[in-house]
Amino acid sequence: MGAETEPEQAPVEGIFLARPEPLPTDGITLAVKDLFDTAGLTTTYGSVVFADHVPDRSAEAVVRLEAAGYVDIGKTNLHEFAYGITSQNPHYGTVPNPAAPGRTAGGSSGGSAAALAAGLAEAALGTDSGGSIRIPAACCAVVGFKPTFGLVPLDGVFPLAPTFDHAGPMAPTVAACANLMEALVPGFEPADEETFSVGIAWLEHCDPPVAARVRDAAAALTPRSVDFPLMEGVGTMFMREVAEVHRDLYDEHRDLYGANVGSKVERCLAITDDEYERAVRQREDYRKRADAALAGFDLLLVPTLGFVPPPADVDELAVREAMIRFTLPFNALGWPALSLPVDTAEAGLPVSVQIVGRPGYDPLVLAAGRALEAPLTPAG
Repeated sequence: MGAETEPEQAPVEGIFLARPEPLPTDGITLAVKDLFDTAGLTTTYGSVVFADHVPDRSAEAVVRLEAAGYVDIGKTNLHEFAYGITSQNPHYGTVPNPAAPGRTAGGSSGGSAAALAAGLAEAALGTDSGGSIRIPAACCAVVGFKPTFGLVPLDGVFPLAPTFDHAGPMAPTVAACANLMEALVPGFEPADEETFSVGIAWLEHCDPPVAARVRDAAAALTPRSVDFPLMEGVGTMFMREVAEVHRDLYDEHRDLYGANVGSKVERCLAITDDEYERAVRQREDYRKRADAALAGFDLLLVPTLGFVPPPADVDELAVREAMIRFTLPFNALGWPALSLPVDTAEAGLPVSVQIVGRPGYDPLVLAAGRALEAPLTPAG
């Protein structure tokens, strides 16, 4: 499918930060989060520190997709330095939510999700360190996939918390995400399994309308309840890694950081060695408990968010912990996790689930996503 030279069905304000001129007219249209370097095209990382940054080389993930026939139609807006879950960017504007106007688009890959929801792109690239692909996918009613840690290369991507960082695809459908994975990972082959043993967890932590929609949608996979642990304490390790990324940059450019991200970076810089080492031990313990809990199951199904997308002007610091509660655990584990919309709750706002597998189970996760998506897709 070819790209239009200038899409007119939806506005681009707040979604794209830079676009090639002229826009490509052939290939599968791809929106690229402005955390990925793109040769010859401004790449800001969502910060005015890099407002004039034009890389000489593109990130490896971008190179692979372009070689497979995808065409970059623009760099998408994001939460500053990808450190936030609302894509309220004080420098470049707040990303709108075309699927749920007046509600947050989620973050930090909010622009990529919004471009898909607005019909401005057929595919998108995002990054996910604590839910930054899956949260905006949930808010904008599109599909987002965080692969197994390290499966998609991060060369040429500005880091956030390196042992939590993932790159991955976003698209309108699970099948389109699977196609992107085949281009991103040489030798990647979709699974053809039709049956899966699926555990379901965490519904008791959701608002009742969301829990009901997730339970109804999950019935297509005949899941069984599993006592899967929530994660505690590991966020301190994440914060220490953020501190190491930003320590020198923040020292030199602190006046150019927005208040939201600046305050979080300062909290990160205050993490002590003892706090970090304790969090490292807690992460290892969580990995053991998660493996034990999923014994006897192929996959896990949990909500992406426990509530509908908050208002667009929500205080990010006030909702941050609640919005990453169901997503950050799988960054700590490095497990593949697919977010896909399954229904709507109050006021027609989107509800999303995650299908999760152990490391290397990416093809099976996507196969289960297709199975869950099929009965939800209108005929015709």
